[in-house]
Amino acid sequence: MSDNEIKIGDTFHWDISRRQFLAMSAAAGALALGAIPFTQNSNAKPARAQNSRMPPTKFDREVFTLCEQCVWRCGLRAKVVNGKVYKLDGNPNHPHSNGMLCPRGQAGIASLYDPDRVQFPMVRAGDRGSGMWKRVTWKEALDYVAGKLQAFKQQFGPEAMVFSSTHNLSQVQFENLLRAYGSPNYGTQRSLCFNGMIIANLLTFGMQEPGRDYSGAQYIIYSGRNLAEAISNSETQDLIAAIDRGVRVVLLDPRFTKTASKATEWLPIKPGNDLAFYLALLHVLITENLYDKEFVKEHTLGFDDVAKAIKPYTPEWSASKCEIPAATIRRIAREFALASPHAFIHPGWRTSNFVNQFQAQRAMAIINAISGNWNQPGGFFAGAGEEGGGLGAIPQPPYPRVSALRLDGVPWKYPLVPLEIGVYQEMRDAILAEKPYPARGWFVHRQNPVASLPERKKTLQAFSKLDFIVTVDTTMNDTAWFSDVVLPEATYLERYDPLAIVGDGVFIRQPVVPALGESKSALWIFKELGTRLGLQDYFQYKDEEDYIRQQLVPLGISLEELKAKGHYRPPAHAAPNEELKFNTPSGKIELYSASLAKNNFAPVPVWQEPPAPPADQFYLLTGKVAQHTQFGTQNNKLLHELFPENVLWIHTKPAAERGIKNGDWVYAESAAGKIKIKAYVTEAIRPDCTFTTPGFGHLSKGNRVSYAQGASDSDIHLTYTDPASGGQALSQTFVKVYKA
Repeated sequence: MSDNEIKIGDTFHWDISRRQFLAMSAAAGALALGAIPFTQNSNAKPARAQNSRMPPTKFDREVFTLCEQCVWRCGLRAKVVNGKVYKLDGNPNHPHSNGMLCPRGQAGIASLYDPDRVQFPMVRAGDRGSGMWKRVTWKEALDYVAGKLQAFKQQFGPEAMVFSSTHNLSQVQFENLLRAYGSPNYGTQRSLCFNGMIIANLLTFGMQEPGRDYSGAQYIIYSGRNLAEAISNSETQDLIAAIDRGVRVVLLDPRFTKTASKATEWLPIKPGNDLAFYLALLHVLITENLYDKEFVKEHTLGFDDVAKAIKPYTPEWSASKCEIPAATIRRIAREFALASPHAFIHPGWRTSNFVNQFQAQRAMAIINAISGNWNQPGGFFAGAGEEGGGLGAIPQPPYPRVSALRLDGVPWKYPLVPLEIGVYQEMRDAILAEKPYPARGWFVHRQNPVASLPERKKTLQAFSKLDFIVTVDTTMNDTAWFSDVVLPEATYLERYDPLAIVGDGVFIRQPVVPALGESKSALWIFKELGTRLGLQDYFQYKDEEDYIRQQLVPLGISLEELKAKGHYRPPAHAAPNEELKFNTPSGKIELYSASLAKNNFAPVPVWQEPPAPPADQFYLLTGKVAQHTQFGTQNNKLLHELFPENVLWIHTKPAAERGIKNGDWVYAESAAGKIKIKAYVTEAIRPDCTFTTPGFGHLSKGNRVSYAQGASDSDIHLTYTDPASGGQALSQTFVKVYKA
């Protein structure tokens, strides 16, 4: 054991002391990454020859578990040699992976053995962001956090605490903690990504996202969905297979993405005008009688209202807005109708990313509905995503009644947004204004608001108004860096989480190797906190394995059986030939939404003019790349080697006018601030647009690989919220670009 080891009670500077901490004997063996050449440890016996860059072909054991390099949560097989993970492969029995992993999934080993991981509880010992910390025991950390939460609850009410988390399997117990505590203030990442899609589908179909059948599809239209880079593993596989089979793919995107390169037709639409395109498609389909009249009659409500509303939206009108020729719009509408019902418009996630995105999503949903593609080969079906039915529930009492208003405006300002989704980006203004009441603390689980929310300065200002911030995560991300307490969570390869139901199967996440340092599972952390808060009746499980055993009771299988195979499929039963019914007030697809009308929104899609940038500015577009997941993988050394920093895409013509050459340093400046970033000069983007991928420009010196690499789009993105869905309109930010 090193003389420089950080001991319990020691105060230390993270950036200076991190290498000293890595000398801890408790982690020395586990960090011997023979499979990853960049983190060798000379004190540990290698599992194989160190001069080989290839993983071994023979393994001591193989463990089935679930990936968490993104929210798709693919099934994987982790291969272990001498107690260390050396290879990750896709699980052929899991429908999200089908035996394959994307680059991020393959690189999960580098997240497990990241030398910058948080491995013990810490309490801030200097100013926020100073990097000064004190190592404490779990008991000290949990007692301190619980004491703060109890004090706020007694003095200000439970609503004084804000809670936020991203989509994950243990989210159910995080929500259990906050609801038992009594706070109404909860935010997820969804309002930054796909609130528009979710709310539109809920109001139209009664479900968040319909499933898509690629195997029988003849025609697919995408709006900004870049499946070749923003990889959703199984769906990306399905798309590529469909393209190989000859499906016709039309992609609307201001940027020539890798998906555009695979599409049959790329339409560089003007940002914010997807709604105009789909209104014109509706016009052609309805006025030319190119829709499924029988399906519309039997299964939809409000067709006549839509038919009346779309009369002005001719292809000629649309062409003046979206800058796609009228003849092209008319042709695509007819082609889509000819291929129907074996055709669909993908619901997308962000679509045009303007405040009119919700109406665009509604128009897309209505086109799918009148095409009659429900339960048809190559069309839509119910049941996409994960459901919780069929598993045993952990017993608990009812939650306390909550009477306080939410800080994010749900539902008093955003009446259509579900409580479990929220309008995350709106919380900061309420915190800063102390209206409808002052917030005192923020509990963050596996999320990074400092990096992900637009207007990073505003986020930090909101943090400065709070008395207490606690973060539970695996790494010292930007939010953890500015927190008061950091609790180390075990990575997905070291812990149990609640079971996942995907399709017709039940899948387990289980530890592949013991957790490094003192990191713990979220199930353990939330139970311990709940017990200290006097909420133990809401956490009636002894440990993680007991939690899962209670979930398995209705299935009649043991935990040991599930761990051995990684999944369980109950005996198949013939599905009854039920009448097609939707979870809407009418039981039908609601083309006309009475809920929208009741809340003073247009009940059928109508045109909303989007703003456009001044002549000397550009649209700022954003999107994913295949090598990273939003803000969470930039410190992964393997992925960093593939994609170390972001750049700013700019078209050759405006670049030449500004004297900008490829690789030049430039400034991108908005009303929120400016960033310095390298230019990528290309013809693969509209001349009025720029583009950069998020997740870079990190402030935390605790993550040495990602610190200060690239630039943060959150420094220049402005906050615009769609009043109907609460979705953040990221592309509505405009920037000036000039040489640095």
